Amino acid sequence: MAPDVVALGEPLLEFNATTPGTLQQVRAYEVGYGGDTSNFIVAAARMGASTGYLTRLGDDDFGRIFLDLWQAEGVDTSKVILDPLHPTGIYFISRTGKVHSFTYYRTHSAASFLAPQDIPQEYISAARVLHTSGISQAISNSACDAVFHAVDIARRAGVRVSYDPNVRLKLWSPGRARSIIIETIRQADFIFPSLEDARFITGYEQPEKMAEFFLELGPQVVALKLGDQGALLATQDGFLRIPPYRVELVDATGAGDTFDGAFIAAWLRGCDYADCARFANTAAALSTQGKGAVNPIPPFAAVEAALASES
Repeated sequence: MAPDVVALGEPLLEFNATTPGTLQQVRAYEVGYGGDTSNFIVAAARMGASTGYLTRLGDDDFGRIFLDLWQAEGVDTSKVILDPLHPTGIYFISRTGKVHSFTYYRTHSAASFLAPQDIPQEYISAARVLHTSGISQAISNSACDAVFHAVDIARRAGVRVSYDPNVRLKLWSPGRARSIIIETIRQADFIFPSLEDARFITGYEQPEKMAEFFLELGPQVVALKLGDQGALLATQDGFLRIPPYRVELVDATGAGDTFDGAFIAAWLRGCDYADCARFANTAAALSTQGKGAVNPIPPFAAVEAALASES
């Protein structure tokens, strides 16, 4: 049986420095998990959704760490491709003072060799939601083609398309990024831009103007993530400000991905868009109370309890 939500993209194994300093100075790291769509699918799984993941992994120990993670979380990995020629991507996090530095080793990663022929048509067609991101498109031309092929399969099958622009200008030029992201938004049903990404894409400063811009492109739902200011939900029925859920911030890494996964999981349970946004906003806030992108993602019960405490 195919899962309800399928995500497509690049996972990256994380090496987080356990002591302050530059990479030249640090000698110990804690292993974690990264990659926006992988974070998304783990969040959706922890919120109770039926999930599956599509990618190419290096046929290496780092790739097997991800297989272990997804299988432990209940994410279907039956369509993951193991690549014997190219490695699983990795990145390092170092910190000096309050500044976190990210160093990536993802050039020629296995995921960057994703291509349209790697996309399983029947698997996507049987799902209810396909999720992908701008990073999934930015890592290579062939991966970008694979994303558009997957989106086309989903649209033809009546599967909803969920998209996080997740702009990373170190991966591609501003002009190419903006044009491809806008074209993908035209084909999406749910979009989850951050305030910074929306500013780049739209050129506007006001969240409501950004949301209007996105709605005119065609998606049914725009959930604009405003960080510690909460979120703005925009649909054809109007705008709704979602106030922040206050927590003691430890690490915001992956909070936006948690928001996306929680929103889609809530929608799959039949929640209306406003309740999806409240649920996602709370889940994202809770995920910032620990270090790393994946370990602090809360389970469904914790989010429900936090929401109940506010009512």
